[in-house]
This record gives sequence, structure tokens and C-alpha cells, in this order.
Amino acid sequence: MTLCIDDIRTAAARLEGHIERTPCRRSKTLSAITGAEVWVKFENLQFTASYKERGALNRLLQLTAEEKKRGVIAASAGNHAQGLAYHGQRLGVPVTIVMPRGTPFVKVEQTRDFGATVVIDGDSYDAASEHALKLKDERGLTFVHPFDDYAVMAGQGTIALEMLEDVPDLEVLPTPVGGGGLIAGLATAAKAVNPSISVVGLEPAMYPSFVARMRGINAPCGGQTIAEGIAVREVGKLTYQTARPLIDDVLLLEEPFFERAIALYCNVEKTIAEGAGAASLAALLAYPERFRGKRCGLVLTGGNIDPRLLASVLTRELVRAQRLVSLRIVGDDRPGLLATVSQVVGSHGANIIEVAHNRLALDVPAKGAEFDIMIETRDAQHTQEIMDALRAEGYPPRTV
Repeated sequence: MTLCIDDIRTAAARLEGHIERTPCRRSKTLSAITGAEVWVKFENLQFTASYKERGALNRLLQLTAEEKKRGVIAASAGNHAQGLAYHGQRLGVPVTIVMPRGTPFVKVEQTRDFGATVVIDGDSYDAASEHALKLKDERGLTFVHPFDDYAVMAGQGTIALEMLEDVPDLEVLPTPVGGGGLIAGLATAAKAVNPSISVVGLEPAMYPSFVARMRGINAPCGGQTIAEGIAVREVGKLTYQTARPLIDDVLLLEEPFFERAIALYCNVEKTIAEGAGAASLAALLAYPERFRGKRCGLVLTGGNIDPRLLASVLTRELVRAQRLVSLRIVGDDRPGLLATVSQVVGSHGANIIEVAHNRLALDVPAKGAEFDIMIETRDAQHTQEIMDALRAEGYPPRTV
């Protein structure tokens, strides 16, 4: 078996009316920032906030009546689980999801809320997958792989059909790669419609599984990445065979670029992206020379990010832009010192967020005082103006 454009077109007809036909819009601001012409496909607007619904639903709609009655099973701790559970509930197909121990409680509850039976087993995805295959045999269920399945790939490929209907002259599709289901389907569709289009895979630098296989090397995979949705130790066999002849290159992305992309989607497009969902934009930030001047189609693949993590990313971006800065000041321990510093900061239009006062530091004179202030400013230039003003008043600060 292979995957072809007819499979994807048939999948598109099958999915019509069951999923969102998400918009593909040009972003003037992201285009100006990156130097590319940026078109964003907002797959985070699917009901479960991820493109994974497409492949899961395409697989469900091809089950026989007997398979539908018995039900399906999958191993997943993320978007595949929710997409399969949601559409299984809609279609009356019993769904069992095996999730590894340590899966965040909120993901377990969201999957259960869609009517799935959740089984917690295994300390990793691989272990959970082994248990799911065991239950499949014991209970006569149909296993729905999150990526290494032609029906799933065909469902994901419908994204490219929609993008090229909306923007026929796209030149480059930078595409996240985890197990490879998205890039296999997307590349198959895109190259069939426009053979000259470039498809570039994107992986977290910590998980270069596709790159390692492509180059025939044994690259280590592991570590805490914010793009956990594409943190896969081994790319799928079928997805690799399908995608490898069709893609032009695979690029590795470091963590700060994922964070910047998440923050840009939030601040510029006023939309939420998870780490893997922001990979395409991260690539334009990490490799500007590669995409400058090109008409790029970016799939914002999903928006399921923990609110606390999102808050941390946005705060870290303020620090990175020097809009949130901690300054350390050493001065005489006398009344009014902090008031003087506050007056300087306030008179220059900045805001003091936090103050930490330390009289006991041994590297500070006994009659002196050290304190850290966290200030919020407009930008790096404004921060420098505040520091210069403090220095002029006799309180030279240093950043901490």
C-alpha cells in the first residue's frame, strides 16, 4: 500500500461537514517580522484545538459495522486521544485510550469528558502502546495509530488541499515532524497539486529522529522540550517511507525559537499555540535566510498548552525583550533610599513589579543595603534610560 492524492481527496470528501474548514490568512505583522510572506492555517480552531481530528476521524469513518460495534483503541497522551475520543463519541464508536503514567490529570479528564475509557499503564508512550496492542487482541478492538496509518496520513493531508485552494501560489510549507503523519500526508497532497512547492520538515533539536534516520546516524533523543507534541524518539515506518522522497530538507529547532513563536502568535495574532503548533513560525525565526522573501504556508497545528506554561512563556518573552528586568542596587542604608529609587523609576514611566531588600549580604557594607527591583518598561531602550537615570542619581544598577 501507498498513499496517493486520490486517497487524500477521498478523505476530504469524507470529512466535509464533520470538521472545521479552518481559515488560512496572511499575517502582515508576522511577514514584517520574519521577512517571509506568512500565511497561517489555524488548525487550533478545530473543536479539540488540533489538526489530529482529521486523521482520527478519517480512520473512524472507514471502520466496518462490526469494527464500529466492538470499538477502537489507541495509545496517546495528547491530541490524538482527544480527537479520537470526540469523534468516536459523535459516531457512537466506543473508544479506549491507554495513557502512560504521569500524563497530566487535565488531559486524562478531557479525554474522559469526550466519552472515552481511559486506561493508565506504562511509564512511556512505547510502554502504553504495547499495553494498548495487548488490549486490542484481548478485546477484539481496532487499533488506531496516531501517525503510522495510511488513513490517518490521508486525513492530515487534507490540510494541504485546503491551503492550496485558498493560496494556490504558496512556495514553501515548513512542517512539524513528530511521528511523521502530518508531513507525509501534507507532502503527498502538496507535491501532487504543485510539484514545485518545497516541503521542509521541522524537529526539536532534542528529538532529531527523522534527521537521524535520513542521515543514517544514531542521534540521541531525549530531554524536556516545550514541543512535546513532536518529541518522538522514532519516526513511523510508513510515514518515513511516504515522506522521505517528497520533502526537501529537515531543520532542527532550539527551544528559544519555540517560545518566541508561541509568544508571537499570542501577541500578534491573538491566538494560542502549543509548542509543536508553533514550530513552523519558529523555523522562520531560526532560519530567516532560508525563508526570506518566500510565500510560506504555516500550519498552526494545535493550541493545547497548559495555562501555567503559557504564562511562563509570555513572561520569559518579556524578560528576553528586556521589558521585564531585575536590577540590583547597592546604597547607604538610610531612610528614603527606596523612595528616591522609586521616584526615579516612576518619573521615567516605568513600573516597579517587585522589591527584595537584603541588609545581611556579607559583600555589602554593614551600613549599606542591597536590594533588587523588578521593573516593567516599554522596551530595551526604555530600560537603558532607567538605568542611566539611576546611575546619574548615584545608584548605579546592574542586571541580575
